[in-house]
Amino acid sequence: MDEELGEVLFSAEQIAARIRELGETISRDYAGRDLVLAGVLRGAAFFLVDLARALTIPAAIDFIAISSYGPSSKASGVVRIVKDLEEEIAGRDLLVVEDIVDTGLTLGYLLRILRARGPASLKVCTLLDRAVRRIVDHPIAYRGFEVPDKFVVGYGLDYQQRYRNLPFIAALKTPA
Repeated sequence: MDEELGEVLFSAEQIAARIRELGETISRDYAGRDLVLAGVLRGAAFFLVDLARALTIPAAIDFIAISSYGPSSKASGVVRIVKDLEEEIAGRDLLVVEDIVDTGLTLGYLLRILRARGPASLKVCTLLDRAVRRIVDHPIAYRGFEVPDKFVVGYGLDYQQRYRNLPFIAALKTPA
């Protein structure tokens, strides 16, 4: 294993089992409704695909990309939309699918933009919740796992565009 990687926090098996549970709950909650899953690129791509396959109901899938980090691992405070949704969300149930909710600042920006477009409902599903770092609280309807205040990689999460492809989630020893 790479010398930058620390302990494995969630195995591929744990992630798969939790996603199945989330899929069952979301399918029950949105049965008979017009659901749009909006994955936040790039990190949520793996999670969104597996979550969509775990659903037993129809759902549209779309992606939005927001840049909230500069070249370092620290939030820069600069947020911009890099790729917008293509699906019309007005009057539809929108579930934003995130890889990790950390401070809540970027999520708040995203929710404000999406709420202005008039969805019938707007909720958040995140694979990882690092609530210990939360600055701005937002309701999270569906969460996979709580994570400690460690920099994590794998299953879509990266460090300098590396490690997204890992099938598990691990702590990074110390990002530069």
